[in-house]
Amino acid sequence: MELLNRKKTGKVERPVKVLQFGEGNFLRAFVDYMIDIANEQGKFNGDIVLVKPIEFGSLDRFHDQECQYTVQLRGIVDGEPKRINRIVTSVADAVDAYGEYQKYADYAKLDSLRYIVSNTTEAGIVYDDTDRLEMEPPKSYPGKLTKFLYERYKHFNGAMDKGLVMLPVELIDDNGIHLKECVEKLAVLWNLEEGFKTWLDEACVFTSTLVDRIVTGYPRDEAEELCKEFGYQDNLIVTGEPFALWVIESAKDISKEFPLPDAGLPVIFTDNQKPYKQRKVRILNGAHTSFVLASYLCGNDIVLESMQDELIFNFMKATIFDEVIPTLTLPKQDLIDFAEAVITRFNNPYVKHALLSISLNSVSKWRARCMPSFLEYIKNEGKLPTHLTFSLAALMAFYTGTEIRDKALIGHRDGAEYQILDDAAVLEFFAANSSKDAAEYTHAVLSNEHFWGEDFTKLAGVEEAVTGYMEDIRALGMRAAMEKTFNA
Repeated sequence: MELLNRKKTGKVERPVKVLQFGEGNFLRAFVDYMIDIANEQGKFNGDIVLVKPIEFGSLDRFHDQECQYTVQLRGIVDGEPKRINRIVTSVADAVDAYGEYQKYADYAKLDSLRYIVSNTTEAGIVYDDTDRLEMEPPKSYPGKLTKFLYERYKHFNGAMDKGLVMLPVELIDDNGIHLKECVEKLAVLWNLEEGFKTWLDEACVFTSTLVDRIVTGYPRDEAEELCKEFGYQDNLIVTGEPFALWVIESAKDISKEFPLPDAGLPVIFTDNQKPYKQRKVRILNGAHTSFVLASYLCGNDIVLESMQDELIFNFMKATIFDEVIPTLTLPKQDLIDFAEAVITRFNNPYVKHALLSISLNSVSKWRARCMPSFLEYIKNEGKLPTHLTFSLAALMAFYTGTEIRDKALIGHRDGAEYQILDDAAVLEFFAANSSKDAAEYTHAVLSNEHFWGEDFTKLAGVEEAVTGYMEDIRALGMRAAMEKTFNA
């Protein structure tokens, strides 16, 4: 079978407008996919060059296929399971910042270039004071970017219309703000002229973004079958879910020059992404954290199974609609629409999302994702949110074990062992406390200010309620305890 190539796709050559640090699955199924659609609809007319920003790894598969590849989105669309295929032709080239330094550096001089996209992992946006301007290239991503921008500034003699727009998608809060801080620090470290610092500030735009799409990557087990179906060999297939959201926050409005929403794409331009971040963290992530531990102890192993379990499904819906949404600030219909999309995503038959993998670091996750809704609900309603309160007891039941082995606390479900993974200090606390009687155990957990940042035993009614739920879970088992509480 012939490899996918430009001849097969009929790729149209367009000016290179985007330099992308990172060639991984997420960017290719998210940013490059969206730009491909915008190109097809005549809204963007720009190509992307991928940069391999690290020393190891190879770009051979990209060169073999002339950077053409297939994205298959799989999930529930209009109530039906669907697979949607798209050959993406928006990538013009892939370059190695180490092995092809000069070719990479020359893109700084490209007149048509306007955007820098990056996904260099959460650890990628860091200030490294050992980076030097003379390195080819500097080690860190901010180092590479600073040098690249400086070369562009010099080449165009500081022309204000030659600034670039930074679109980082690394999963850290205020990613653009942090990236700009790193670049500014390096400019000082390297004694770059004041004119460059002014150009950075006035000609360039550092956006902060929030991205959302589950990308499951290369479908190793099905690749051969899919290539037969496609009629060509593709070693760069990427699979993901249909849902996507890209929120772009910037001080300067770039919506007219980057008009992805005009192509029907789920991109929101705003001067404040925080309500969108809060919506995602509290509804999507908060729902996960509130139901997965109870669901696992009810005998389920993946999210999809949980959604097919009426008890868990009803628990999850009531948590979101009755206890989380009332605490949020975006328009109610926006929140309801987002919540419905979340439930559709949880029901995706193509994603096998393991509950134990979501359970990682559940204590800090509960604090970040569930606690704000929990406290806000109490403040607004003057009573406890039943489902979120129960989820605290479920966390305690899940974190029950006395033996730490291979850096995991060993829990038991129906006689079989499972691993509880968290920080060492957290696991040691539960190993020392989880075998106490329900009241003592509850008091120890709820009064642990290191976990929650405050003493929950001082909140009226919380300790009594959680103790009661713990007693039920221990006496009856998780499923029967939930039935007693929520089906009464």
